[in-house]
Amino acid sequence: MARRYVCVLALAAVLLPIFTSVSRSKGLRGRELQGTSRIPSRFSEEERVAMKEALKGAIQIPTVSFSHEESNTTALMEFGEYIRKVVPTVFNTSFIQHEVVGKYSQLFTVTGSDPSLQPYMLMAHFDVVPAPQEGWAVPPFSGLEREGIIHGRGTLDNKNSVMAILQALELLLIRNYMPRRSFFIALGHDEEVSGMRGAHRIAALLQARGVQLAFIVDEGSFIFDGFITSLKKPFAMISVSEKGAIDLMLQVNMTPGHSSAPPKETSIGILSAAVSRLEQTPMPNMFRSGPLKTMLQGLASEFPFPINIVMNNLWLFWPLVSRLMERNSVTNALVRTTTALTMFNAGIKVNVIPQVAQATVNIRIHPAQTVHEVLEHLKNTVADDRVQFQVLRAFDPLPISPSDDQAWGYQLLRQTIQSVFPEINTVVPGFCIGNTDSRHYTNLTTGIYLFNPLYLTPQDFKSIHGINEKISVQAFETQVKFIFELIQNADTDRKPVLHQHEL
Repeated sequence: MARRYVCVLALAAVLLPIFTSVSRSKGLRGRELQGTSRIPSRFSEEERVAMKEALKGAIQIPTVSFSHEESNTTALMEFGEYIRKVVPTVFNTSFIQHEVVGKYSQLFTVTGSDPSLQPYMLMAHFDVVPAPQEGWAVPPFSGLEREGIIHGRGTLDNKNSVMAILQALELLLIRNYMPRRSFFIALGHDEEVSGMRGAHRIAALLQARGVQLAFIVDEGSFIFDGFITSLKKPFAMISVSEKGAIDLMLQVNMTPGHSSAPPKETSIGILSAAVSRLEQTPMPNMFRSGPLKTMLQGLASEFPFPINIVMNNLWLFWPLVSRLMERNSVTNALVRTTTALTMFNAGIKVNVIPQVAQATVNIRIHPAQTVHEVLEHLKNTVADDRVQFQVLRAFDPLPISPSDDQAWGYQLLRQTIQSVFPEINTVVPGFCIGNTDSRHYTNLTTGIYLFNPLYLTPQDFKSIHGINEKISVQAFETQVKFIFELIQNADTDRKPVLHQHEL
């Protein structure tokens, strides 16, 4: 998940110095998801060895996305050939159609026996961020296994999900599984650099075919363990939205000259004043809008005294809670759109007044706002016509997907979590402050859910896009089991309830 699994920050809503929580969701009962003839998720020793070796082989292919313009295309092509070898049944089953989209992304259409059931989609991506070898305990593309741990770039982000989805389907097919509900598997090749050539093109292809999905499951959240010191038990978070983004360049053009006779204002001075105003004038606090307030209200009864009193009366105490969240950079990112000055360029020589000064600002848009609203606010804050605005990239936040008792996709995930992870009795909705490929599919469904069925510790989180990324063999086997169960759980007669996206 791009830049991300920073969705872990969504747990900060239940968090940091302010509070901790436990929540039990209500919704689909387990018996509603039990089919008449289920295939048990028990794997032989030979199958378990095969699934871990498949992941190790996938890690060894350096499918690196370096930038929007550059990626390891040789490795991307090799990966497409590799999966044909490790899941041959998937590629040789008559009711499964395979397509390559955008040269490297992989799309599978699994046709079910009951066309009246609305299809769904499982998503993942197999490109990874660069991994310089410095600091790694083992070479980052070795796929080395040590003491039950598989090491390498992509073990958590996100080849683990790619291989778990394919392995689960392969194992079901070997057991003569025939789905009732159709579903798609979309595996992107450029998620780490915005997904425009992969997920975006898959979404356009499916939309042209008139496809509408009951729900989507993508990466973006985990079972969090140890992030809140006072919360002894881990809990699962399903992200129901993610922030939007703007990459904005500010530019000032002035007449160049000799530094011995400087003008009253230079391009650097004007631009510095502008970005200083942006830093000193944060975007408005959106605590009362979006999914955060809803989540806290839903958890209110689970808080210990006296926090439960506060959370049960947010109509009165919301100013206090929102101010507390503003004090920490992590929780502050949950209550507002953030602006971060990340690049500043000006000047060519020490004695030359520069003609041009440029600054780049990375903006993460709260789910309750839009690109247009944020740009207008920024222009009003800068309030200087000499500062030119150039939008390099922009997209709105992911619409908020439903998570109530009637939200079929959410409840399907929740029930599967509590079935595969019986020790987890806390499942909460949240939102992701990073970005995933799922944002390209908003025209196809109103139910987009971000969840990766793995335990994540603070140390694991640091390794994502960092060094020493790794996954235990047992955790990967459980991930395969989760997908194995989820696919079967989706084969129910329950018709998805139509929702409108919340904004």
